[in-house]
Amino acid sequence: MADVTTFDKNLRVEGVARDGLRFYSAEQAPFSVHGVFRDGDRFRRMPKAVSETVSEAVDFLNGNTAGGRVRFVTDSDVVAIDASLTAVGKMPHFALTGSVGFDVYADEGEGLRYAGSLIPPFDVGFRFEARTRFPSRKRREILIHFPLYSGVTDLQIGLEEGATLEAAAPYADPRPVVFYGSSITQGGCASRPGNSYQAIASREMGFEFVNLGFSGSALAEQPMIEYIASLEMRAFVLDYDHNAPTVEHLKATHEPFYKAVRAAHPTMPVVMMTRPTFRLNDEELERLAVVQATYDAAVAAGDRNVYRIDGRELVGEALAEVSTVDGAHPNDAGFFAMAKRLEQTLQDCL
Repeated sequence: MADVTTFDKNLRVEGVARDGLRFYSAEQAPFSVHGVFRDGDRFRRMPKAVSETVSEAVDFLNGNTAGGRVRFVTDSDVVAIDASLTAVGKMPHFALTGSVGFDVYADEGEGLRYAGSLIPPFDVGFRFEARTRFPSRKRREILIHFPLYSGVTDLQIGLEEGATLEAAAPYADPRPVVFYGSSITQGGCASRPGNSYQAIASREMGFEFVNLGFSGSALAEQPMIEYIASLEMRAFVLDYDHNAPTVEHLKATHEPFYKAVRAAHPTMPVVMMTRPTFRLNDEELERLAVVQATYDAAVAAGDRNVYRIDGRELVGEALAEVSTVDGAHPNDAGFFAMAKRLEQTLQDCL
């Protein structure tokens, strides 16, 4: 039966011809993995021993690789992957290229630029192969973003036989900016993992980061607060307004969360954000007031390294009508706007 790919070859997803390629484990030098780490049978964003004490949902979502990256340098004009997956994220309002796919960025001396999507087939199961090709063979730094809403148990990277392979330069500061929050923090619903707001800002500013966004499940539980406070961080972005079930819950947890992090990190920048919504209803205005109150109290107590971003500034009126896929979750335009506003604050505090 015919479909659009019958008539438009550019929409076909092809397999990988392995002839002439050599595959390497992404977990072996000189590759460097960031934002996720091997924990048991898969990559995770935080230790399972911690996530299972937070909630069943956080333990499950911890296996989603949002924020995961692998970096290296090569002169191969082909970059391929053979990915083994678990918990494949398929949703009607979320492109598979973002929830399940990987994407590739390359730096040829002018900064990281988008170089291609590693697209899963429509009927993707628990393994898929994909590749992107460059127009010429030359030395490039490569960055591959992991899926936002799927799990990865193994990642093999294919390069041309005989291609050079080197380590990418480390981040100037190895300490990550840590983001805690909702499905929006996790990356829903970017069309590609490289279009989450943290990924955009990280590539632009060159900082390491860890994404601790947990879809529908960021409730500021005490084990989560204690874990985040224990991390060695360059900065912390607190953004769970959307998941706090009530205004009262947000009020009961927001300032204690900030105080726990501040007690462990007396001078580290802390950025408080609210939901990226321009037109707020009465309850949303109450939530905004809760975050504002935490910020005001911190400043009044003498904190000179705390910052606040009103979520209305994250998208603004011009993008309010076109920045989401469903009225809540940003599309790429929404995430780009969020990243640009966040960068303004991070430029001040990093």
